[in-house]
Parts: sequence; structure tokens; C-alpha cells
Amino acid sequence: MAESHFSERMEEIETVFEEIEKSLADPEVISDPSRLPDLGRRHSELKDVVAGIRRWKQLNTDLAEAREMSDDEDMAALAKDIRHEIEELEERIKDALVPTDPHDAKDVILEIRSAAGGDEASIWAGDLLRMYEKYAERLGYKVEPMEVSGSETGGYDKVTVAVKGRGAYSRLKYEGGVHRVQRVPRTESQGRVHTSTATVAVLPEAEEVDIGIEPSDVRVDVYRSTGPGGQSVNTTDSAVRLTHIPTGLVVSMQDEKSQLQNKEKAWRVLRARLLQMEQEKAAAELAGERKSQVGTGERSEKIRTYNYKENRVTDHRVGLTIRRLDQVLEGDLDEFVAALSAQEQAERLAEAEA
Repeated sequence: MAESHFSERMEEIETVFEEIEKSLADPEVISDPSRLPDLGRRHSELKDVVAGIRRWKQLNTDLAEAREMSDDEDMAALAKDIRHEIEELEERIKDALVPTDPHDAKDVILEIRSAAGGDEASIWAGDLLRMYEKYAERLGYKVEPMEVSGSETGGYDKVTVAVKGRGAYSRLKYEGGVHRVQRVPRTESQGRVHTSTATVAVLPEAEEVDIGIEPSDVRVDVYRSTGPGGQSVNTTDSAVRLTHIPTGLVVSMQDEKSQLQNKEKAWRVLRARLLQMEQEKAAAELAGERKSQVGTGERSEKIRTYNYKENRVTDHRVGLTIRRLDQVLEGDLDEFVAALSAQEQAERLAEAEA
């Protein structure tokens, strides 16, 4: 980051912080529940950064004064120490000024679907769900079932869960994509290794304030829940289907016995998907985030490969291989998350310096 640009960014941040503090002291803002939480969050995010900026300014003043008396040995040594502290502080401030993903603190809606590989792909989808449940447990997050479509083999054709906990999206957002497994299926009598895939989509859960939806734009249909083969499993119209007319998005929920609960879950998923569409539009992407995450599910497409014979997991985006597949499947994803987070941070820093 060029020195002049760095100084300008610090001035901008300090100005924004001062404006936020003025707003937080304004009685009109204090009484407005729609503005107060966001301002409070921004104040908390910037507080330490601004303290560092003000310390940096003071140190530069001290350095100028020490240099004026650099003929004195003690002052020359002091100037050297101050310069060293300034350099360290600059690096910390630069890291803090790298733009962050505004959705990092949000809860997550996680969708897992079986893809290539038939029954084995469904079983693999179930294994991935268990891996994420274990990972969430390690982090103290809560996993809430949303929608389940089981397969006859005991796996899942599709399963949707909500993962709730501060920073859930920041930890799970790198999981979106095609996950490829290479192993001998339980149903394979010849001992041959098969390759199967499941797709994962990670959506930040949207609040009503994040995405506005006109009620008149959503058609609500209710119907009886159905089980395998299409037979009715409920005597009441508890299942809910939401159709967002402007986009054609359709969300169906039937796992709860209560129509109200199914409707609430359907709205949550609809908001998350519409928020993602807004993100894609803002980023001017030709292919949507969700589409780029899950691809077509073909065996050749993958973000990560899990090889049972070699006890290894390879993340193809960062070229990281870990030979502890058993531990990874027990939810030990920290090394992958750290590597992918570092890559994202480097990319954002490069963009900020451009």
C-alpha cells in the first residue's frame, strides 16, 4: 500500500469513526432501533483501528522531535526505537484496513446434495453432513435441520441445515463446491475404488433488514407432506412452497409437522438465496456464486478430494494435502480454513493496494 494512499485511508477511517461517534450521541439515532445496532457494530470494529492510527500519528510526531536532537546519543537511540514501533504498528494497521467480508459474522444455511456416483454419492453426502456437524460441535455452533431428502441407502439426496454461531460464515464459506471422494463403496464386492461427488453450497443467512421482499412478490402454496414414493405422511396441509415471482426461485419445506414452522424455515432459505443473488449482481459475476460453488457435480470438477486408500485430503485451491483423512472427517478442518483464509486475505490486500 503506497505511503500516500495509506495516510489517506487512515484519515478516511478516523473521519468515519468520528461521524459514527457523533451519531451514537444523537438522541434521534439512539431511539432508532433500525440504525443503532449497525452503528454500534461499526464503532466496535473501528475502535481499535482508530486507536492504532492515533498512536501512529503521535509516534511520528515524537520521531520528528527525536530526530531534531539526533546529535545526542540517547535521542538517536530513542528515534531508532520509535521508528521500529512505527513500522510494526503500520503493518498491524494495514492488515486491519484490508476489506473484510461483510457477511463473515452471519449464521449459515448449508446445502449438501449428492451428485455423480449414484447410491455412493448419497452416502458421501451423509458423510459430509456428519463432518460439518462435528466441525460445528468443535466451534460450539448449533446445527439446526432445515430440509432432509433421504435416500434408500441411508444417505441423502439433499440435506439443508442451518449452522448458528458467531462467525459461522467466516469458517464455512470456503466449503462451497464439489467434494470428491475416492474409496471402495460398502456395496462394492470386487474391492474396486469408485469416485463419487457431492456438492456443497454455503449461504449467509439473511435478516429481513438485509434483503427486502415484497409480500406480493411471493406466492405461498400449502400441501400435504410426502414421503418416499410420494405417499402422504401427514393428514394436514403442513408443507409449504414459496415462489418468488420476480426471480422464479422456489423453496419448499415439509419436515416440520407445523405449517407455521415450515413457512418460517422456507422464508429463511428464500431470504438467503435472494441475498446471494444480490451479492452476485453487485459483483457483476456472469455465473452466480451458488452455481460457481456447486458446478455441475461432475467427477472432474472438485475443490477437494478425499482419498481413503491413501488416507489423504487435498484442497485443490491452495494445493494443501493433509494425510489425516480420518481426523478431517471428524471435523478437523482448521488447517484448510486457515490456508484458505490466508489466501483470501492476500487477495483482498492486493486489491486494496491496486
